[in-house]
Amino acid sequence: MKFMKLGSKPDSFQTDGDDVRYVATELETDMVVNEGDVKFYLHKFPVLSKSALLQKLVATSKDENKEEIHIQEIPGGSAALEICAKFCYGMTVTLDAYNVVAARCAAEYLDMHETIEKGNLIYKIDVFLNSSIFRSWKDSIIVLQTTKPLHPWKRLPSKNGNSSQWNGERKPPTVPKDWWVEDLCELHIDLYKRVIATIKAKVRVPGDVIGESLNAYTSRRFPCLNKGMIWNNDFVKLLVETIVQLLPAEKGTVSCSFLLRLLRAVILLDCGETERDELTRRISQQLPEATVTDLLIRAPAGEATINDVDIVHSLVKKFATHSSQIENEFEENQNPKFGSDGSKVSVAKLNDGYLAEIARDPNLPPQKFVNLAASVASFSRPSHDGIYRAIDLYLKVLFFEQVRAKGNSTDDLPGSIIARLPGGSHSSSRSTTTNTEDDWDSVPTAEDIKALKGELATLRLGSDKSRNDAVKSVVSSRMKGLVMPKIFSKLLSGKEYGETSSSDTSESPGSFNAEETKPNP
Repeated sequence: MKFMKLGSKPDSFQTDGDDVRYVATELETDMVVNEGDVKFYLHKFPVLSKSALLQKLVATSKDENKEEIHIQEIPGGSAALEICAKFCYGMTVTLDAYNVVAARCAAEYLDMHETIEKGNLIYKIDVFLNSSIFRSWKDSIIVLQTTKPLHPWKRLPSKNGNSSQWNGERKPPTVPKDWWVEDLCELHIDLYKRVIATIKAKVRVPGDVIGESLNAYTSRRFPCLNKGMIWNNDFVKLLVETIVQLLPAEKGTVSCSFLLRLLRAVILLDCGETERDELTRRISQQLPEATVTDLLIRAPAGEATINDVDIVHSLVKKFATHSSQIENEFEENQNPKFGSDGSKVSVAKLNDGYLAEIARDPNLPPQKFVNLAASVASFSRPSHDGIYRAIDLYLKVLFFEQVRAKGNSTDDLPGSIIARLPGGSHSSSRSTTTNTEDDWDSVPTAEDIKALKGELATLRLGSDKSRNDAVKSVVSSRMKGLVMPKIFSKLLSGKEYGETSSSDTSESPGSFNAEETKPNP
């Protein structure tokens, strides 16, 4: 750490308790400076010769024998005032990164400029800052950390005209570009914002390094963001909004995963629409990089569904819109990365995987599921297995959930159907095994569907007419709500249903065949 020693006389300052400071000398002191609860017994000549403020205060003092003056809210408190007093006496004072800013602010408060005396304290400290402190990155970070309690005196001098100092030392080319990223994580958000703004304004580092710094700072200051746990308070909200404002303008400088974590926080913290719109715009452009886990954003409080399907739907729609626009201007823009067939395939697979994930939610409205599936219906895929699996899983979950809700009890249902009921807690004397979450993750096979149809047929042949009517009502209402021939025909075969049918409702729900929803082998 850099340091500077001022003065050559031995330190003769002494204390009497916690609230008295005096100079051990044969000469009687002739002035008292009160700083809060601390009294400084000093001599006029060495002190007044270097401080214009003290000269004015003594001149207005009513007590001519022994002036007693009061100083309110001096930056750095009594410790900084003691440094200035020792400098006036020519005593040895050591300045380093921890106390130099407080001493500089106190000297500014006391008006210790060159106009009062050549080589005054402000001049010496400025030379030390520019020649030593600001040429050491570690010392610069420490200095910035010490400025927080010194507002409003903490504005540091800058030869480049910026309020925040930036290290002018050129590092050897072998040093990594992100060598400073971890150090900035120690700064408070206000100082961090000023430093990053200065770096961006001077274009000293690439945008991806700025993005890495933002990611590292957020992870250090807000580690719960990576775990999906967010506390709603003013500091966290300020942090998230500031990080969004500091995002580099260049596309791809931050990962899509990081952007989605920020979006999750913006939604849960109820930040402004500006931050939300900016994030959704960026994410839609980088959506092919996302994973299904990234898209699992918890639904707002009061929603029946587990995940926020609407925000994902809006992201996919924006991607499709941007993709279409870029395709129309492809020859002019020459941007093969965004809007290309490869990115569409990635988004289609991502959407299929997300549908399979949210299909486990029995409270998910069919219309939301269908709308999200239809949003990428025009995207080509090498395989449609993903959308088949999502649809089969969703129909299975909805059907059994409806059966369980409509029936008064499950005593009359076959044991194998009871075992398949999602979340079912009923047990039978035959020790049937309940279904696990892993079972829902698997793709239903042709044998499973065939067995299920047989069990349903058996159920329909039961003698209990009321039970039979209840199940039929469930099947009819579910098929009527889910079977949308035009959309599902597009999803499963890639063709418009209208090519073979003159009406979207030409096929009645009652004539629905379960085989039509089974994927072709």
